[in-house]
Amino acid sequence: MEHHTIVRVANSGDTHYAQTITDEMEASAKARGTGIAKRSPEYVAKKMEEGKAVIAHLPDGTWVGFCYIEVWGHEAFVANSGLIVSPEFRKSGVAKLIKQKIFNLSREKYPQAKIFGLTTGLAVMKINSDLGYEPVTYSELTDDEEFWAGCKSCVNYDILMSKNRKNCMCTAMLYDPADHYEPEETSSDFRKKSKIYERFMKIKQSRLLKMFRKKEGGGAAVKPKSFFHQLFNF
Repeated sequence: MEHHTIVRVANSGDTHYAQTITDEMEASAKARGTGIAKRSPEYVAKKMEEGKAVIAHLPDGTWVGFCYIEVWGHEAFVANSGLIVSPEFRKSGVAKLIKQKIFNLSREKYPQAKIFGLTTGLAVMKINSDLGYEPVTYSELTDDEEFWAGCKSCVNYDILMSKNRKNCMCTAMLYDPADHYEPEETSSDFRKKSKIYERFMKIKQSRLLKMFRKKEGGGAAVKPKSFFHQLFNF
């Protein structure tokens, strides 16, 4: 499937895809039971017009996937956000092609910026690892208030705020051009630890939900074990 797919930088001629993209973003988030920062078709269209997005489609124009760039902290940080693939094209390898293209575009436009992402999916973590990202704590991400305000539309926003923005259901990953591992090294390390990452992500999310529900119910918050405090910055 992927060799028939065109993956390129989006432009003003692609704005007719914006409504389809935002509808699929919302549907996908609901299906996963997780949240994303909700974006309007107008916002997505603007990213296309600015040349800060990547779109994937078939030669006949059928929409396949999308991702866009957000810039924070006076260009100190860049986020590759809103990765979405049409359901019928998932598991075809196109997500990796889109992530590679948006990563290259980010490096070209903002060569000194740290590139980061938040994800609940192990597959996206694997792709990020292949690109040279590393798992980090939330404290290493941008402190730009506008970025965090974008999380208000996420179903897990109350959990994020209950943890003083130090943790949530997503895993943070960062590529620092000034200090990073080579992709092959990070990829090899991820392959070795992927099962561990997957287990820890599930445990982390489960513990966060339990702690949040306990707090909402008026009970005392559960004190996490020191290992989780170190790993997930509870």
